[in-house]
Amino acid sequence: MADPGLLQDKEFVRYLVSRGLSGFGSMATYIALPVLVYRTSDDPGLTALVVALEATPYLLFGLLSGALTDRWNRQRVMVAADLLSAALLLTIPAAAALDALTLPHVMAVAFLGPTIGVFFDGAVFGAIPMLVGRSRIAEANSYAWSLQSAIEIVAPAAVGALLAVVAPAWLLGFDSVTFLVSAMLLARIGRPMWDAARPRDPLSVRVVVRDVREGLAFLLRHEGVRSMTVIGTLMMISTGGYMALTVVWLDRVLGLGTEGWRFGITYVAWAIGGLAASLSIPHLVRFVRPARITLVAVPISAAVGVVTSRVTLWWLAALLYLVWAAALTLVVVNSISYRQAVTPEHLQGRVNTAGRMLSWGVGWTGGAALSGVVVGAIGVRPTGLAFAGIACLAAVFAWASPLRRIAVEPSTSVRVGA
Repeated sequence: MADPGLLQDKEFVRYLVSRGLSGFGSMATYIALPVLVYRTSDDPGLTALVVALEATPYLLFGLLSGALTDRWNRQRVMVAADLLSAALLLTIPAAAALDALTLPHVMAVAFLGPTIGVFFDGAVFGAIPMLVGRSRIAEANSYAWSLQSAIEIVAPAAVGALLAVVAPAWLLGFDSVTFLVSAMLLARIGRPMWDAARPRDPLSVRVVVRDVREGLAFLLRHEGVRSMTVIGTLMMISTGGYMALTVVWLDRVLGLGTEGWRFGITYVAWAIGGLAASLSIPHLVRFVRPARITLVAVPISAAVGVVTSRVTLWWLAALLYLVWAAALTLVVVNSISYRQAVTPEHLQGRVNTAGRMLSWGVGWTGGAALSGVVVGAIGVRPTGLAFAGIACLAAVFAWASPLRRIAVEPSTSVRVGA
């Protein structure tokens, strides 16, 4: 197990519990919203649109949220975001109770919820290094991602069972309560999570544009951050495209249908792999440099993706899913922790939201959309292999990038500049 120091830190535990509560609630909403739209509209296209709306706000507001949250009190932003999310989600069960719920209302919530979340993320990226100290960022992210992975194992089954007896609108009410409790916990954290003494120019459009450019400039100049961002984007294109076809692949290639215990085990295997990798990060970073972790994990993820696209045995696919998720999670969590560790305090929001915008917003969304086009032309298995090939491209880029040098440099300092 990781050093229990952080779990004895009451301030961090408050943060972790708040994220766990709202994370479980958000998972309920993630499952219930598409169900609500499908039951309301009986339209598969609108149902798919709800899922697409999750990543769209990062494309639209990612850079802006980073620039603004680097200027504001991060704790207040996080609390305000949780309170706004609670109020927004509460409108769904309230409207349902009054028999006034409409499809445009549901779609608006599906878009505005993640939009608020973008600003929360911008604040969190900079808050964590100040909350726990830079030397414990990897451990903090490990706990947070492990908790999220555990939620992804437990929540779907629980939500699925609840949907059999509870209307999906009321599950959004449950999510509203979790956000409210999360806000209360975050408000009780007494440790500063922003540099109040740092001078800030008066807010204006010109200043915001300048701040955005400053964050992007750091991301592009910094050899390690730039390289990991490119790798992360390629990996998310690959995984987003592959995962968008998971249900179809399980049904048509593995013959599992769309329900049953084998179907569930295959899905859970992915979450278990992510959990195992998250727990291993604190141990790895004590002995292995972040650049080396990326150089090893990316080729493993790519190779497993290629093999997975060719198998037809469900149990082998589940095992490969576990390994694939573990390698991919190492890449993702390691990249986030590295960015937070090397980015100056005043640039945390801008640099990290820009990186997430490229990987999650552009990469995942673009990969998922592209797979929907490609699969109609070449079929499920060739499409899976094609997207696994993009991960292979990420592996080639990684080993041709400055990460090879950074991994073996005698100094533990981080090079900046091309």
